[in-house]
Amino acid sequence: MNLQERLLQHLEHIVRERDPFFASAGHFYVKAYIQEQLASWGTVETHRFEFRGDSYENLILNLPGRDSARPPILIGAHYDTVPGSPGADDNATGVAMLLELAQTLTATPARHPVRLVAFDLEEFGLVGSRAYAAALRQQNQKLRLMLSLEMLGYCDSTPGSQHYPPGLRYFYPNRGNFIGLIGNWQTLPDLIHLSRQMQRVGQVPCEWLPAGQRGQIVPDTRRSDHAPFWDQGYRALMVTDTANLRNPHYHQSHDRLETLDLNFLTGVCNGLIAGIRSL
Repeated sequence: MNLQERLLQHLEHIVRERDPFFASAGHFYVKAYIQEQLASWGTVETHRFEFRGDSYENLILNLPGRDSARPPILIGAHYDTVPGSPGADDNATGVAMLLELAQTLTATPARHPVRLVAFDLEEFGLVGSRAYAAALRQQNQKLRLMLSLEMLGYCDSTPGSQHYPPGLRYFYPNRGNFIGLIGNWQTLPDLIHLSRQMQRVGQVPCEWLPAGQRGQIVPDTRRSDHAPFWDQGYRALMVTDTANLRNPHYHQSHDRLETLDLNFLTGVCNGLIAGIRSL
């Protein structure tokens, strides 16, 4: 199978209602699928955390790099959804890409070690990533970079299809046909580098934004699992199609597989692979 076929195969397993409270069977199925797929490429570790008196898990796979002495690049994607949504774009696309990275970076390692993390309970206040980022800081673990894969498969080239928080529309295009990179100030060289790889290798238009003050100036920039890593002082960025600023299916029952642009998703994946390998 080629890359697009592999991404589609993952999506066909992941796209289903998987809210942990109201669709627990779907949540359990997708968690088991992620664990099974990651286990094909190494030992899957679990990071347990508590929420409302129950225990939940982030799933972790560590992949070696060409230089094992370097700090790892952490790449995360959340696998839960809001109630009532099958979450095709939010965030089955991110999880599918995470699983593809496991296969690809095992076959051809990056310079840095790579740590892949499937986060739970993002939709309930970034709970899983907050717990994990705090644990890394408590252990004084270093990271080269954290990337959050957050909605990667919706594209609309219609003029006026892209919206922005107040003030930003004057600086960015009004067509929703690009992938967005949003990082803290420390990631500025990485934003430029990854943007070039997205456009050169992935053939996908790319726009980037450095968010100052941990994203507090533009709160919409904090809406994924990178934000807890900003709060803990790590270099972190979000890769996104900008969610509801473009996608009308966001958090709805019609966020389904047929609404995705698989060519766009495949281009983003190709660009990201090239970018990670060359960091």
